[in-house]
Parts: sequence; structure tokens; C-alpha cells
Amino acid sequence: MTMDSTFRWALPHLFAGQAQKELFHNEALTRIDMLLHGAVESADEDVPPASPAVGACWIVAVGASGAWEGQDGALACWTDGGWRFAAPRVGLSLWVADRGHVMQHDGVDWHDSGVRGDGFYVDGARVVGAQAAAITDPSGGATVDAEARSALAAILGALRAHGLIGL
Repeated sequence: MTMDSTFRWALPHLFAGQAQKELFHNEALTRIDMLLHGAVESADEDVPPASPAVGACWIVAVGASGAWEGQDGALACWTDGGWRFAAPRVGLSLWVADRGHVMQHDGVDWHDSGVRGDGFYVDGARVVGAQAAAITDPSGGATVDAEARSALAAILGALRAHGLIGL
């Protein structure tokens, strides 16, 4: 069985005696350029931009129209020859400029990365944020509870040792 293109990214194969091999080779290079260490402008646009720069890419939002119609979720890249589209595969990760973080494809949908500049997220909820101001060691009070202070100091020491709170 002979295949016309590669299994994962549909890069065109060259065949012996094939006319205009450079067209197929250049198409493969264009698709590789779209996908290798990929970055997109946005994942929230459902209409192609009016004047895209050559090489600019987007993740096509659901409900796309115009030249993007029927390409929901695909990677769209503007080239000298017009729009090129690549269907995402499981594990594809792309930097999304207007979000400031990576999005990953799970084989069905795109998802925001859990690791972002403003914290760590689980199921869309931030569970770790930016480092807060240092917590001082316990002191003062009318009644000194040595065991409680010792426990608090140990917890604070462990958190500081792992860089989770300031010194």
C-alpha cells in the first residue's frame, strides 16, 4: 500500500518520476514551518484577519466563517499561496501570543496550559499564584504557646526552604 502523505501531519511524499517535485517538497516545508515550535496570534478568532503577515498563524475558533469556515480547531497559517490548514493531533502544543501561555490539544479540543505566568492552574482554577510577601516568624501575644510557635516556625521553614514563600 502506497500513501500519498505522511501519517501524522499529511506532509506530501515524493515519488520517482513525479512531475514538479518542488511543489510537493515546498508544501511539506511550509507545513513543517507551521508546526515546528509553533506559535499563534490567538485562539479566539473565528474570522480571518483582513491583512495577515506571511507566516502568521491562528488556532481557528469554533463557528469560523469566511476562508476559515469548516476549519474549527485547526491551525491556520497565512502563506504566500494563501491559507494553509493543519488538523491538530494529540499533544500538539502552541504558544498563544494574546494569552501569554501555551495551549495543548488533547485529540478533541484545545486547552490552556496549567502553567502560566500568573500562577499554576488546575481545571481552570488558579491554585498557586504569585509569591506573596514574606510571613514573619510568630512572636508576641499575652500567652506564649511554645509548641504552637515551634510548629509554625517549622512549617514556615519548610515553605521557605522550597521557595514557596519569601525569607
